[in-house]
Amino acid sequence: MFDVELLIGGQSRAAAGGASFERRNPMSEQVVSRAAAATVADALAAVDAAAAAFPAWAAMGPSERRGLLLKAAEVLEARTPEFIEAMSAETGATGLWGGFNTHLAVGMFQEAASLTTQISGEVIPSDTPGSLALAVRQPAGVVLGMAPWNAPVILGVRAIATPLACGNTVVLKGSELCPRTHQLIIEVLQEAGLPDGVVNFVTNAPADAGAVVEAMIAHPAVRRVNFTGSTRVGRIIAQLCATHLKPAVLELGGKAPLLVLDDADLDAAVSGTAFGAFANSGQICMSTERIIVDTKVADAFVAKLAVKAKSLPHGDPRGPAPVVLGSVVDMNTVARCNDLIDDALAKGATLVCGGKASDTLFPATLIDHVTPAMKIYGEESFGPVKAIVRVDGVEAAIACANDNAYGLASAVFGRDIARAMEVAKRIESGICHINGPTVHDEAQMPFGGVKASGVGRFGGRAGVHEFTELRWLTVQTTERHYPF
Repeated sequence: MFDVELLIGGQSRAAAGGASFERRNPMSEQVVSRAAAATVADALAAVDAAAAAFPAWAAMGPSERRGLLLKAAEVLEARTPEFIEAMSAETGATGLWGGFNTHLAVGMFQEAASLTTQISGEVIPSDTPGSLALAVRQPAGVVLGMAPWNAPVILGVRAIATPLACGNTVVLKGSELCPRTHQLIIEVLQEAGLPDGVVNFVTNAPADAGAVVEAMIAHPAVRRVNFTGSTRVGRIIAQLCATHLKPAVLELGGKAPLLVLDDADLDAAVSGTAFGAFANSGQICMSTERIIVDTKVADAFVAKLAVKAKSLPHGDPRGPAPVVLGSVVDMNTVARCNDLIDDALAKGATLVCGGKASDTLFPATLIDHVTPAMKIYGEESFGPVKAIVRVDGVEAAIACANDNAYGLASAVFGRDIARAMEVAKRIESGICHINGPTVHDEAQMPFGGVKASGVGRFGGRAGVHEFTELRWLTVQTTERHYPF
């Protein structure tokens, strides 16, 4: 069992009053981590510590910040086995998913390191004679980052790496479902040598989340907020940020459509669909949620996809054999997915493979002939239960893809690249991949959604835009004439 403490101003400590909460393994129900349950006072102390560390960190030269972030990448990579162990224990993740998380997170630290010398501005022509007008990007201040459990290393690092590269200091609020995994990220940064207070870490009991988050957002030193999680909670975060006039980057829920056009390479589409639908048991914000297939190729595609889905190794991730589908995060996920299956079948859908589960080892499940009358057509399953919708032609496929409140990731499979590109342009999503899976991320790419999937962009220079202040500075280089 792991004990998880707060980190405030470089000092590990228990929560005020000594309160804690437990996280249990989703399969065994064994307690695997006991974490400090921060009070509002603890959370505010973390922000104060970040504010105190900000001036020196913001003034540090880019090469020094770059070196520290590159060291963090090295340390994280070396500690990969610890991350895999913690993810498996707290969330039921497979070793494959844990290893992928650490691999991508290493790249995120490396990309952030490269950004330290790319925080640039521009000279803007001025109508005032002798006026040198500059647009300059500067660190914003304290950044509050909130990361979820489903891709905890990727999203935990993403919440803090670019803000740090830009010269901001950070408070990371760890997920209640994986406090040890998120604590490991903080340990990596400490081992890399970041100064005290530059990164601070807060965990809270689920019942205290609202008060803790609201207090930190309201703190005057917090200048940016980023949150990855459900649309329901994201709306609450957005409202709090609006109340206190704090810019926010929100990456929220998704119902990613994958379109299989009538000219698609079906084998390639099956491979991309299976990966996008069932990686981490479908518990990814980009997970393929609706498989939209042209009726001309639907029978052949569904038959091939069923064979692929049935072949995916499924079982206890703690066992000796590697698996693709391990445990889902909790029995609430099981209940939600079982309900979606029951509802769809009762309304005329066909079960292709898989089916309901009685524990968290949920099989890869495909439901064909899904219609808008079924809950799974519009609701995010966030599990390994996937809807297949048959459509007639490109226009119907695009309409189906856009018939949803969400708009994060999407994909289009078709041999005619020009046509597929035109289809991609018309899909209402922040991300679209042609002949690739919906699940795809690279540290340098502008990552984010539209509609109910959020606002703002993580990644690369788009992240620099989000986590810096753009200021207008002028220098009068000649004598200036005034009207009075």
